Amino acid sequence: MEKEKNLFEQFPPISTQEWEDLIIKDLKGADYEKKLVWKTNERFSVNPFYRADDLDVAYHLSKNGTFNYAKKNADWKIRQDFIVNDVEETNKLIGKAINNGVNSIGIDVSGFEVVTKEVLYKTLSGICPECIEINIICNKQALNVLDLVKEYFEKEKLDADKVHINIEYDPFADFVFEGENCINGIDTLRELILGCSFAPNMRVGVINASAFGNCGSALVEELAFGLNEAADVLDFLTESGLNIDNITKRIKFQYSIGSNYFMEIAKIRAARYLWGKIVEAYKPKENNEMYIHAVTSSWNKTLYDPYVNMLRTTTEAMSSIIGGINSLTVLPFNFITTNNDDFALRIAKNQQILLKEESHFDKVNDPAAGSYYIEFLTNQFIEIAWKQFLSVVEKGGFISCFKENYIQNVISETATKRNTAIATRRENFIGVNQFPNITESIDFELVPEKTEEKEEPSCCCCEDNINTFNTLQPYRGPEAFERLRLKTELYTKQTGKRPRVFLLTYGSLSMRIARAGFASNFFGCIGFEIINNNGFASVEVGITAAKNAEADIVVICSADEEYASIAPQIYKGLKDTSVVVVAGYPKDDMDKLTAAGVTNFIHVKTNVLESLENFQRLIIK
Repeated sequence: MEKEKNLFEQFPPISTQEWEDLIIKDLKGADYEKKLVWKTNERFSVNPFYRADDLDVAYHLSKNGTFNYAKKNADWKIRQDFIVNDVEETNKLIGKAINNGVNSIGIDVSGFEVVTKEVLYKTLSGICPECIEINIICNKQALNVLDLVKEYFEKEKLDADKVHINIEYDPFADFVFEGENCINGIDTLRELILGCSFAPNMRVGVINASAFGNCGSALVEELAFGLNEAADVLDFLTESGLNIDNITKRIKFQYSIGSNYFMEIAKIRAARYLWGKIVEAYKPKENNEMYIHAVTSSWNKTLYDPYVNMLRTTTEAMSSIIGGINSLTVLPFNFITTNNDDFALRIAKNQQILLKEESHFDKVNDPAAGSYYIEFLTNQFIEIAWKQFLSVVEKGGFISCFKENYIQNVISETATKRNTAIATRRENFIGVNQFPNITESIDFELVPEKTEEKEEPSCCCCEDNINTFNTLQPYRGPEAFERLRLKTELYTKQTGKRPRVFLLTYGSLSMRIARAGFASNFFGCIGFEIINNNGFASVEVGITAAKNAEADIVVICSADEEYASIAPQIYKGLKDTSVVVVAGYPKDDMDKLTAAGVTNFIHVKTNVLESLENFQRLIIK
């Protein structure tokens, strides 16, 4: 009986205030808020610890502490998407993926001007549609593809109850990306829903919330605006006579999943809760559990050091599964440069198989349940996303707000803040704006940045038949740094000379090593050649070595107290041949240094992107 006693009874309970007092004592006067409280992009702050007391306000939990809107089944479909160019080659890749564990495929036929019966049948040749989920990505040709799929059912004599063939039609894609008629998209979705009655398991609509995430939005914005799209769809379609149960079982949601691990878990859980509450308002007769397809984010993936993308997608896959998705596409690590690469597809697929077969992520439903931290985050996502959702509803709904640029402006404001964080390295991308592999060279050309306003397309649902709103522009966060480095690559290819940075190290051993490392990392981001040195016995020897190296940029690496005496001399000796830069910010001697002509400084508060752009303009004419 003694062994059955609760050991925790031997320890006195500790209140939250006692923990706080101990933390404040350990901080020794440092500001608690600045040191330990995380200010997120999601418009709420995260504390350094959470306790059971924090669950008292988690109204999304039932009285017994469960999350009623969690996905009922822990398993998920391992999906892999293929862009169909060469039909026979794509079919081989699909067959190989299925044989190695994929149980859901996406075939993107949007590149065809017309999707023919031959294209569809050859792509699906040898695939058992009663065993594998098939998703056809074909936005502008969805109605045509629906007719082809109906013929396919009849030709193959398929048991409709066992088949899961979906047509992925985003009713807002042409509206938000091209500025085209928004009503046409919803009308098409209505026709698809009415026309797919032959296939009881078919979903024909996609609420593509990932579009917002891949434009740099915050997670709560992706969540809220996706639900706003869905609310407009429900309103239009129910008003047109469709039944709520028939609508909800025919659509799915698509979310992008980034590397903010716990936040992404909470986002998916909150999505299920909010969707459940929205649908309840329509008084459905059936269970309308949200169907979520997740795709690892493209926004945070890098062109350089692409193998790091594998690490990113691994945590993203984990958080999406724990959050409770129904199917998942892990983007190949090199998708930016290559389509349908067999090796990259195999790695992407194996990441999910490892999580399922070795880590057993498919065995526990809602494993985040009861976590004080994740339950708190879920609650915050619900509250803030709901406020954002209601603000759009009050302004007339998604379509109305998009025409008025409200949604675009909200996303743009967030994206600008994130871009600044990347430029100043408060948000890091390993291999791009932090710790670049300076030996890496890529022969690749990014899509040119838009420099001119495109001709505004007409939109018959807008006043005066003129589109006066902005369209969404997906991009990747690291892109700005990558463009600079690719410009260096092009210059090197054309001239046969890579811009050269010479580190003139002098004085204090610890400081010159630290600042040489900082400078190497700094200029490595732009792809310049770095010439490091162990340290020079005198300034004169360093100047001579820099001249002999024919350096484009010379970075003085020393201690702050040394710069007043050595930097003017080095600048005078090298100003005619090189751009002279000081690594650090010797604030007590700034006036003296600038008076001597030393005006270039790099330090931890520098806007790295702007600074590198300026240096590149000086070197690459």
